[in-house]
Amino acid sequence: MVVYSLGKPLLILLFNSINMEFFNELFAIFQHIIKLDFSWFFENYSSAIYIILFLVIFVETGLVAMPFLPGDSLLFTAGIFAASGELNLSYLLILLLIAAVLGDNCNYWIGRKIGLRVFQLKFRSKPIVNKKYLDQTELFFEKNGVKAIIMARFVPFVRTFAPFAAGIGKMNYNRFFLFDLLGGFLWIFSLTLAGYLLGEVEWIRKHIDLVCLGIIFISVLPMLYEFIKGKLQARSKE
Repeated sequence: MVVYSLGKPLLILLFNSINMEFFNELFAIFQHIIKLDFSWFFENYSSAIYIILFLVIFVETGLVAMPFLPGDSLLFTAGIFAASGELNLSYLLILLLIAAVLGDNCNYWIGRKIGLRVFQLKFRSKPIVNKKYLDQTELFFEKNGVKAIIMARFVPFVRTFAPFAAGIGKMNYNRFFLFDLLGGFLWIFSLTLAGYLLGEVEWIRKHIDLVCLGIIFISVLPMLYEFIKGKLQARSKE
């Protein structure tokens, strides 16, 4: 009994220690993903970087709670490192296309099976998923129809919520999958290959941070345009 009573707290302490190490490592990965610090990943994870990139694209497209992860800039940066020979271009294109399609399909079925109930999920009394992004995505669908599945790939936040909205609206799955596959192909290949081809330019290699900021700015321009347009229309009605 004494051994048991002593052993139980030790096991709990060990379990908590392992958990803390795991979450600290996860947090470190998250920080370096946001910074697009590929050098850190090469140093700490070597070839396992392919798994990390796969998971980032899958999560960004597959979980409505994670629309803030880098997508466009990550693909472009991966292409740059493929140009320098540190990553294999063929592996990147195939793995990231699979991740993008699987992520969207996961999101579609979450929307179809769970639907609006996902907005009831809360963490520390705050909703995990912001409904305003779904509203923006629905407006995007209204304006662009089914081709929005393709176009949404190139618009941050909308990219994450488009398959979810398609699932809620019970869009025909075969039709969704066809457009999603095409959109995923265009998104992954265009941005990764752009990074690969422009990665030969010395200025771009030396200023990856600035280039990524530029990509992020260009990516959010459609959302900024719609926001300003909506504000102006609201004022004109007053």
